[in-house]
Amino acid sequence: MPQHCYRPGQPQGNDRQGDGYWGVMTLAGRCRRFMFGAAALLLAAASPLLLASESESNADEVVYSIDFTGEPDGDALGWLRERGFELELKARQLNPHFDGGRLVLETSGREAGLFTRKIDLEEVRRIRVTWGVERYPQGTDWDGGTYRVAIATMVSFGQERQPSGSVFVPNAPYFVGLFLDKNAQEGKAYTARYYTQGGRYFCEPCGAPAGETVTTEFDLHEAFEREFDQSPPPVSSYAFQMNTNDTRGGARAFLKRIEFLTE
Repeated sequence: MPQHCYRPGQPQGNDRQGDGYWGVMTLAGRCRRFMFGAAALLLAAASPLLLASESESNADEVVYSIDFTGEPDGDALGWLRERGFELELKARQLNPHFDGGRLVLETSGREAGLFTRKIDLEEVRRIRVTWGVERYPQGTDWDGGTYRVAIATMVSFGQERQPSGSVFVPNAPYFVGLFLDKNAQEGKAYTARYYTQGGRYFCEPCGAPAGETVTTEFDLHEAFEREFDQSPPPVSSYAFQMNTNDTRGGARAFLKRIEFLTE
């Protein structure tokens, strides 16, 4: 039986990308947790929009979605490139592959990689991500300055670049994101070492059990207005990443679907 919960709301090569430019976010949102068997039943009854690997539509409030659940098992690098994803940092080392209707990222060591897709979406209100973590990295500490994640998504807004806070780190547009973690504080807007003016990170939900699929939904519009005191520009890109630098034990996580929704 699914559990329902309702909650309010880098550059790292060596240390650069991991301390700023990938996002994490928690806004006024809600999440639904369910085990893999139940998830398969729910996905079988999903909207026709999800039959496509990537789609744009006004149906069911979804204006854009990318769905990994129908892909056969195997390497995902070619699939991602064909759909316009840019591989940054050590993305290849995260071994992206399809497994059981999921896009899986994993590493046994310390790696950071980012997969970015440029888009142009206006009137986006919310994001919904279906994902989970099978193995969390050991040693993440968002309140102590170790800004690392098993899995994170990021949404960038507009083209105007905001200061990174370092002459060695490129400036970047405003962004907000979300991540899964065992120990971070749910509902807290985190900043990291870089992009303190234009980036916010949130954990939602925090403490999801390893191996569990979680569907997380957030009000991007509300979060942007609250954190940056202005209305958000159009969505200009989204990304997902793993970053295990400065941690132990590696990580394994997965994505099933990312959706952008209107009102």
